Amino acid sequence: MKHMAKYNAGAAVEYAHKWAHSRNPAYYDFENIGGDCTNFVSQCLYAGGAVMNFTKDFGWYYINANSKAPAWTGVSYLYNFLTRSTESQGPAAHECPLSEVRPGDIIQLLFTGSSFQHTPFVVAVSAPHRPQDILIAAHSYDADYRPLSLFDYKKMRCLHIDGIITS
Repeated sequence: MKHMAKYNAGAAVEYAHKWAHSRNPAYYDFENIGGDCTNFVSQCLYAGGAVMNFTKDFGWYYINANSKAPAWTGVSYLYNFLTRSTESQGPAAHECPLSEVRPGDIIQLLFTGSSFQHTPFVVAVSAPHRPQDILIAAHSYDADYRPLSLFDYKKMRCLHIDGIITS
């Protein structure tokens, strides 16, 4: 069994606030080629202490715009990586109800069709955990402290970050 390190949700949320309305020059901005939302969330997770997983195709890493894992920038790929059943290095999460979402977690939204298209990052939560009580930061529709209820989505899935699997 590999070691599970603590995820620093506070550091991840700080990063989200800092870069919600701008772009960290250390990362490519994918806004005009499919969207930057999952890239932004991956940066937030990394800022929270996550370690990259350099497994080709199935890992979670970013070297540059042309050398990155699909999970770093792709909504469904990030979900598959975070919820993987095989223990491997990197952040790990489980799907949870909205009532269990905490700052530092992520939500994925489906607008049309059958594939989730957007990944916002949770920065604040208040009781009783209704969509208007969940505040997010995001790229591709840049936002900070935006109520989840302002999105027009058909379906959502919530991911609680359990920790960081290290080797």
